[in-house]
Formats: sequence, C-alpha cells, structure tokens
Amino acid sequence: MAKKALFVAGGWDGHTPFESANVFASLLREADYEVEISDTLDVYLDAEKLRGLDLIVPTWTMGKITGEQAKGLLNAVAEGVGVGGWHGTMGDSFRENTDYQFMVGGQWVAHPGNIIDYKVNITNHGHPITHGLSDFHMHSEQYYMHVDPSNQVLATTTFTGDYVGWIAGTVMPVVWTRSWGMGRVFYCSLGHVAKDFDVPEAREIVRRGLLWASK
Repeated sequence: MAKKALFVAGGWDGHTPFESANVFASLLREADYEVEISDTLDVYLDAEKLRGLDLIVPTWTMGKITGEQAKGLLNAVAEGVGVGGWHGTMGDSFRENTDYQFMVGGQWVAHPGNIIDYKVNITNHGHPITHGLSDFHMHSEQYYMHVDPSNQVLATTTFTGDYVGWIAGTVMPVVWTRSWGMGRVFYCSLGHVAKDFDVPEAREIVRRGLLWASK
C-alpha cells in the first residue's frame, strides 16, 4: 500500500512555496508515495484525513494559523504522522504561534548578509539522513535561528562575523531531527528558493529527511 504525503503550500511567494514543494513531491512520487499539494490551511481541520497520512510537509512562510488549524496539525504529528520541511517555509511560519515553533524545534530570526557564500558541515555521519555525505557549500541565505537544545543536530554552519561582527564563530544548526509525541520531525534550514536544491547535497538531505520522518 502506497504511503501518503500532504504538502500544504502558500504564504510568502519569495520562498517559491509551490515550486519547491513540486521538487520534493516528484521525488516522493518516485518513491511510490501518493502526494497531494493543498493551498489551504483548512486542510488541517480534517482530522480523519490527517490521520490517514504518513507525512505532512508544511511549505508556508509567515501567515497566520488559527488555533484549530494548529491543533489539527500538532495533534496529527503527536499521534504519529511524520512532519518535515525546510527553510522559512517550515522554520518561519506563523510567527505568533509558539506551539508550532515548539514542534518545529526552531524559528528563523536573521540571515546576515542576505545571499552569501557559506559552508555546511555534516556533524553526524551515522544518521541515515546524512550518512555518506560530505561538507558542502551554498550560495544563499545563511539562517540564524533560535533553536531547541533537545534537537538532534546533523549538520551545522559557522558564521564568520563579516556582516554582524558579534556573532563571529557562532556555530548554528542547519539540519536536525526531533520528536513531537509519537511523530518524527525533520527540519533543514536550506532552500530559500527552489533553485537552491540544484545543490545535490541540499536536495538529498531533504529527500532523505522526508522519507525518514514518514510514519
């Protein structure tokens, strides 16, 4: 029986929510998933539908989520549906909803220098999401985030201080996993726009992360 994944795409267009969702919808279909892309947060109100999923991929930057919509999402994950995503489409959503941020394990706060060159360091080579991958370089936003110390960190980046001097040498998580109730949570801060996933390592980390998070 095929696994089922739901992408919920919308919010700020600058993060190419639908284009980026389609990158990974195609990869999940190649892995024999049934994939749906929804453009409404009201899909989180359908508890029966969510219960039948294996994976939810939030692809929605900023915006507002109602208490009932958030409850539907968080309850589904707590009951065992996996959740995974990337960049601001998962890590900068619903800024007023701290329960959602608690589930994600982090929240974006800055990207000093905007689009810059930086390095991603694989720090856990034993995890299936990062096994066999080497350090790599990105030309994109380097996310500075507030992060939960309970996250299992798989990759990091180090800030040089070229743009904000007082954070020089700060090591920031880029990829992590965590739990929310019985559900697995995966997050990767890469992926400002869909083209960022032309970097093979970035695309592969998210592909593996979504498969890992699935029920």
